[in-house]
Amino acid sequence: MIQSPTYALRLARDDSDVLAAQRLRYRVFVQELGGDGPLVDHDRRLERDAFDAVADHLLLIDPLRPKGDDVVGVYRLLGAGPGGRFYSDAEYDLTPLRQSGRRLLELGRSCLDPAYRGGTALYQLWHGLADYIATRQIEVLFGVASFHGTDLQALAQPLSYLHRHHLAPLDLRVRARAFAPMDLLPPGRIDRRLAMLQTPALIKAYLRLGGKVGDGAFVDQAFNTVDVCLVLDLALLNDRQKQLYTKPGRGG
Repeated sequence: MIQSPTYALRLARDDSDVLAAQRLRYRVFVQELGGDGPLVDHDRRLERDAFDAVADHLLLIDPLRPKGDDVVGVYRLLGAGPGGRFYSDAEYDLTPLRQSGRRLLELGRSCLDPAYRGGTALYQLWHGLADYIATRQIEVLFGVASFHGTDLQALAQPLSYLHRHHLAPLDLRVRARAFAPMDLLPPGRIDRRLAMLQTPALIKAYLRLGGKVGDGAFVDQAFNTVDVCLVLDLALLNDRQKQLYTKPGRGG
């Protein structure tokens, strides 16, 4: 694990910045997790899609690394995509969010270089995200987050736990389009410890902030993942939760 005291944090400024983000995404989502997609460029080793051109890209940069390979963390931030659509529209019915009348921001394609996981890098990204949110007066964050693999039964513990303990309130409860039930186990068979061991760090981090999940999972065969839709109502964050993503020096 690398702890850099010299991280730089900024939005992508030009095409070369976006390409650097897409290269990192390729290493994580394609090489590491086995994903694919119609616009993935295997020759140039870029993970990309149609929403990249209309989104902001938050970059975490380690300037001690060679130029072009110095982006070690990314977040894609989308206020609204082409025709007012979001990436998550393909997987979830977002009607409750749109009908809420609140200012929305979709978070997507979040990833860290493997060498930077488990330390402060994620919280550095969140510090930049907090500034972005404050500037644009965002009220609700949402986006799909993934479990590796497409075997629902293998993920019965974490999915059941999320459905039982972290289901979003009705006014923000989006629903999976190709609906895969999450309540796969009866309450008496849910093992919280095992469920958390199988839950990716990013999802656990959102739960610590008070994040909730939509109704149903979505099996993404192309990306080799089972996705859940996370929703975070920023008005409900308490002081401790606000500090988790506004203070960059905290470790995870």
